[in-house]
Amino acid sequence: MSSSLAPSLLVTFREALEAALIVAIVASYLKKIGKQKFNRYLYQGVLAAVIVSALVGVGIFAAFGELSDTSAEIFEGAASITATVVLTYMILWMAQHAQNIRTELERKIEAAITTGQLVGIIALSFVAVLREGLETVLFLTALATTDAAGTALGIVVASVIVVALAFLIIRGTYRLDIKKFFQYTSVILIVFAAGLAGSGIHDLIEAGGDLGIQFGVLAQPAYNINPPVNPDGSFPLLHDQGAVGSILGSLIGYTGNPEWLRIIVYLAYWLIVGAFVLRTYRKTSAKT
Repeated sequence: MSSSLAPSLLVTFREALEAALIVAIVASYLKKIGKQKFNRYLYQGVLAAVIVSALVGVGIFAAFGELSDTSAEIFEGAASITATVVLTYMILWMAQHAQNIRTELERKIEAAITTGQLVGIIALSFVAVLREGLETVLFLTALATTDAAGTALGIVVASVIVVALAFLIIRGTYRLDIKKFFQYTSVILIVFAAGLAGSGIHDLIEAGGDLGIQFGVLAQPAYNINPPVNPDGSFPLLHDQGAVGSILGSLIGYTGNPEWLRIIVYLAYWLIVGAFVLRTYRKTSAKT
């Protein structure tokens, strides 16, 4: 099994479904007020956002292929850290706004129709879908640099599932609890983001070493639980380069010999972001 298939599928599914939910809310509201004729503006914005996101992804991946080994490590590290920051922002934002997102969207659509500024519908769908698209591109770039085929397969499978779900949601035959959806998937994204942060730190430490930058004890392995390499040169399943270990590495940032700085960043992320999200959802649950 490809090490990047599961994480790329799950992240693409979550981000694409988030965008699809926003589109579905807008489409449902337009239907509710008898303005389905404006759906074309909605879908124009969606199509433009998908095209821009795809072009950005292709451009980033093409640029990566031209980099030297050290530059590639810096790029991978920077991409992982950037993706972590963006994902974290969206996790925190959604934790605070999930329960009010429908009301906010309907108010914006009503304002666009009332004032006759229908380009606002295009802008709303474009920004919503582009935001999710760029988040997905940033996250998947880090995966695609090590396993392009598995990442692409995950994207395709997730996209097919989301398109089917979006169709059912818009038709009203399947209703999704938006608040619970974001609560549960935020936990998954926190796991991914923590792992990404750790991987990014590892890449930057390696790049720093190539450039003669010393990190001292922070760059030293805290422990090494990797089992010995097999006599034939293959890696055992639980080795971080083995079949199971590599999948866990892509999913949760697992490694058998992490640097001290990587451990510190990983645990700090969980303590800070995890605690904030938990507290936010507890507050919103108490209000309801």
